[in-house]
Amino acid sequence: MAKLRRNHAARGGAAAGGTIVKVGIFAAILGGLVWGFREWDGAGTQEQGRVEYAGEAYYLPSGTNGQIVDHGGFVLSYHEDWEQAEWVAYILTRDHLQHEWSERQDRFREDPEVRTGSASDADYRGSGYDRGHLAPFADFAWDAELADETFLLSNVSPQARQFNQGIWRELEELTRDWAKRFGRLYVVTGPVTTEDPKFYIGRDNRVAVPRTYYKVLLDLDEPEQKGIGFLIPNEISFDPLPEFVVSIDEVEARTGIDFFPDLMPDDLEDELERTANPDFWPFSKKKYDRRIESWNKTN
Repeated sequence: MAKLRRNHAARGGAAAGGTIVKVGIFAAILGGLVWGFREWDGAGTQEQGRVEYAGEAYYLPSGTNGQIVDHGGFVLSYHEDWEQAEWVAYILTRDHLQHEWSERQDRFREDPEVRTGSASDADYRGSGYDRGHLAPFADFAWDAELADETFLLSNVSPQARQFNQGIWRELEELTRDWAKRFGRLYVVTGPVTTEDPKFYIGRDNRVAVPRTYYKVLLDLDEPEQKGIGFLIPNEISFDPLPEFVVSIDEVEARTGIDFFPDLMPDDLEDELERTANPDFWPFSKKKYDRRIESWNKTN
């Protein structure tokens, strides 16, 4: 996946040179983004909180206990009790979104990397719920292999149809718009697993139906370093997306997840996580109208 490289120098100089660190933080930390690692070479290990490749340590969310699974374009933590990922993390860039899309195959299938076994396609069949992507196909459509891996059922969650094809679709499309506008975003998304599920579906497994989903976005590029969070109920919505904006701190409080541990100096992390100004994130009246007039009417 595009991973976030540990940067000891940036951490060590935070107290003495906060302004300099802020100016250069994205270049220092994300300048080492690695795209294209497709296979482990025997030197890679996986454990809670990080993924290592050939001795390099990379930042991932912490505070959860699922199996960490690296799928090249995205990393997820699989929550066995819920039979889905509790978070999926990846980098979304303008450059990749400008490439020609690969053909969508819709090859939903079990994830062989999940040691305990993932949900199956039979679990969703006839349930009345969509197989909702957490890391969307369109975010990886520039690479056919990465795009195909978004159909692994570890990256899928049971979503109400008019949620998946309505407000969730709107947020996914806006996230791509923002990545094109700002250059690159760190994205983490998933169900809120600290709440009791609505109920369970499944023929082969008990797949929990979440009540709420979250998405957090981080933009560390100058001049407007910023973050934003969303908490959205798993149901049809006619409310504008800004109504669901919350701080990253609030999403962390609801989920128990620390999304960006040790990624940046503490003062910068505190500032970006406690504020969420929708004015920094251009919303689309056209997309909202399309949701109300068309997308929400999906049967």
